[in-house]
Amino acid sequence: MASTADFRNGMVLLLGSDLMQIVDFQHVKPGKGGAFVRTKFKNVLTGRVLEKTFRSGEKFDEARVENQVWQYLYHDGDLYHFMHPETYEQQAVNADIVGDKAKWLKENSNITLQFYNENVIAIEPPLFVELQITKCDPAVQGDRATAGNKPATLETGAAVQVPLFVQEGTTIKVDTRTGAYIERVS
Repeated sequence: MASTADFRNGMVLLLGSDLMQIVDFQHVKPGKGGAFVRTKFKNVLTGRVLEKTFRSGEKFDEARVENQVWQYLYHDGDLYHFMHPETYEQQAVNADIVGDKAKWLKENSNITLQFYNENVIAIEPPLFVELQITKCDPAVQGDRATAGNKPATLETGAAVQVPLFVQEGTTIKVDTRTGAYIERVS
């Protein structure tokens, strides 16, 4: 059991039958009345964000979510296949669990799988990935008023905005949280 005093960002709680991850929280002590905690949750399974307020000292069941690093192998229909690097055990994960994060999955890359009751509930790609540009239009001098960006398609199918000087075939580093171009990789 965890109380509101134990809250920390990233903590996963069982609220009813839902697994809810704390995104943000704030302890409030008004001048009049009892203290309370304003909390912003994200449903681990659906991604829906919810705000709730609790009295200070309320107790909750803490969910035991285990993060393990697995190697991404390949995609086959609606399944994404991962392998544990030490035991060589393989795990197939449904496409609905992977969701939009599939565009950052590169074969043989290390991915964090989140387990709850021995079932995969979510995946987390690394914060930065290095991917090659497979399709990108050439920049035309005088085609802009200021330094601009152009669309590029990466080897995983992700579409990102890159500076005009970046060419097709270049490997770039991308932030997986925002999809933003970081730098060229030599």
